[in-house]
This record gives sequence, structure tokens and C-alpha cells, in this order.
Amino acid sequence: MQTLEAHRKTLGTLWVIYGVICIVRVVWLVVNSTVLTLMWGALLNRVPDPFTWMSLFHFAMFGIIILLIVTAIVSFLAAGSMLISANPNRTLALIAGFLGIVTGPLGIAIGVFTWIIFASRAAQDEYRLPSSN
Repeated sequence: MQTLEAHRKTLGTLWVIYGVICIVRVVWLVVNSTVLTLMWGALLNRVPDPFTWMSLFHFAMFGIIILLIVTAIVSFLAAGSMLISANPNRTLALIAGFLGIVTGPLGIAIGVFTWIIFASRAAQDEYRLPSSN
């Protein structure tokens, strides 16, 4: 069984990769926003109030872009903490894990792995944090 040290380095590398993937997703959304808007607008020709739905679409797309940018930043910060420090910021890792779970399938895998490693009793003992019990 691997130690928490080996998991920490693996997770740090995975969070760097996931941060880059989030940035790529943001760039893709921004570059293709016109096409996405046109495709969404084509679906709205039979609804009673298409302007409200189009506004909601723009609001949702803006929210997703902001969420991905925040996730990328937190991912890079958590990765830096895991790769550089012997005692990484556990709270930052758990926040990155939560944001990963919220933002998609690959994030779910990395986020759950992060939560298993950093929310475990062994992590509490190794990082000398008080127990929640």
C-alpha cells in the first residue's frame, strides 16, 4: 500500500493536469460561444418567451466559465501545495476536490481520490490535525 507521501505527489501531478484541462475548456467555450448561442437559439423558436431563455443561457454559460476558472486556480494552488510542501494545505486540497467533483467526470475521479486521501484518519494523523470526533 502506498504511503500518503506517494499519494500526495500523484495527486499534485493530477491536479496540475486537471487545471490545464479546465483552462482548455474555458478557451473552448469562449472560442465557440457564438456557435453555442446560435445552436441554443435554434431550439428556442417554439417557446413562449425565447428572450428570457436566451438570457438564462448566457447567464449559465458565464457561470460555467467562472466556475472553471476558479477550479483551475484552486487546482493549481492545491497542486503547488502538494508538490512543494511536506505538509500540504489540507483545506485547499479538499476544496479542490469538491470543485473537481462539481465540474465533471475526470474531476469526479480526482476529487473523490483527493477526498479519500485527505479526509481519512491517516491524513489527520500525518498532518497532525485535530480529529473531528
